[in-house]
Amino acid sequence: MYDTTMDAWMYDVVCMMSGNASESMIGNSRSVPNIKQEIENPTTPNQNYQVCSPTTTLQQQESLCTKMDMPDYGGSGGSPGSPEMHHCSSTTQPLGTPEDGVKEEDMMPRRLCLVCGDVASGFHYGVASCEACKAFFKRTIQGNIEYTCPANGECEINKRRRKACQACRFQKCLRQGMLKEGVRLDRVRGGRQKYRRSTDPYVTGKNITLEDNKMVEALVACEPDMLQVSNLSHTLDTDQRVLGQLSDLYDRELVGIIGWAKQIPGFSSLPLNDQMRLLQSTWAEILTFGLVWRSIPNCGKLRFAQDFVLDERLARECHCLELYTHCMQIVDRLQRLSLAREEFYMLKALILSNSDAKLDEPQALQRFRDSILSSLSDCVNAVRPGQTLRTTQNMFLMLPSLRQADGIVRKFWSSVYRTGKVPMNKLFVEMLEAASYR
Repeated sequence: MYDTTMDAWMYDVVCMMSGNASESMIGNSRSVPNIKQEIENPTTPNQNYQVCSPTTTLQQQESLCTKMDMPDYGGSGGSPGSPEMHHCSSTTQPLGTPEDGVKEEDMMPRRLCLVCGDVASGFHYGVASCEACKAFFKRTIQGNIEYTCPANGECEINKRRRKACQACRFQKCLRQGMLKEGVRLDRVRGGRQKYRRSTDPYVTGKNITLEDNKMVEALVACEPDMLQVSNLSHTLDTDQRVLGQLSDLYDRELVGIIGWAKQIPGFSSLPLNDQMRLLQSTWAEILTFGLVWRSIPNCGKLRFAQDFVLDERLARECHCLELYTHCMQIVDRLQRLSLAREEFYMLKALILSNSDAKLDEPQALQRFRDSILSSLSDCVNAVRPGQTLRTTQNMFLMLPSLRQADGIVRKFWSSVYRTGKVPMNKLFVEMLEAASYR
């Protein structure tokens, strides 16, 4: 069983990796520059807010709700129907006439909830909405709840069907302009949260360009370069020579992804032990994802380096056919997605945060993962306007295959290590033995 105490060597590597240190570490040299670790603590800019008053009193709202449930609506002589049938495109609508027996003070125009069409009780989080949608939005944000639509992500949301699909209801809240920033995350009562519409493009419904996406910008800057193989003696058997080159490539790539991870906004803010566990539990998925990306278009070869590819024949000789076959299947799926380079970078960062490892501060990981998910959504929306939901869903469908590849990679290299066929560096061995963190 792997000792849960962090290996001192790897601990020092991660501590000292920051900035562009990974560039000097990728290669045959094992020297580690003594660079002080930079701790990043991103803060949310303060905003000035102002209160918007409700248009009706509580007593008037109750009267309006009672009136909506009457079979003969508005005395127009029309056939009974659902309240939604009587909604016009405006957010306001006259309630009735004095002949209906309605008090004169209740004849003022009513405001409808922009999410479900029910009677709005006021402006909540920047949008005219009812108490039900207000509470739903607040509960979702405070609980950081993630929903999945069982259909195609285009469910109709109205007063009667607003509970049918929480995912589409939440997305409609966002589309109509509800502000996440308006929700009190500390759950402390006392005093109304004051807010006004921000000029931030995300909360006003405008698209964030790739140039404005800070996460994408950071990932483009820190993406490691493709490696080259180390020359080994040609007197070795084919399988020994190829496995030796692959072992060296994996080891150098491991050093590279440590430096890469340290430059992702928010990663260095995690506890150091949690950083270690994330890397130890996801390295095989990350390296496999990079491998299949480099192997597009599918020519029947896995491109491990600029000057090294593995085809089916060579995979058979090296007894790694299962690894080769599974990776080629992922190549096919990834090729069908036609990901943009920025989408690939974002999905790779998400893989790092998608770990089941037991952490000291799981809530910190959740915040880190949420920031990546938000940036991923903005990135896909910028690359494929109007196709964000379907594209991200297809991306997520790839994650189980990469998780399966994790087991295949670890199984293969553990077998190589036990046979002692080729030398394996200490970092690579430690990562293999850290499988118990899954």
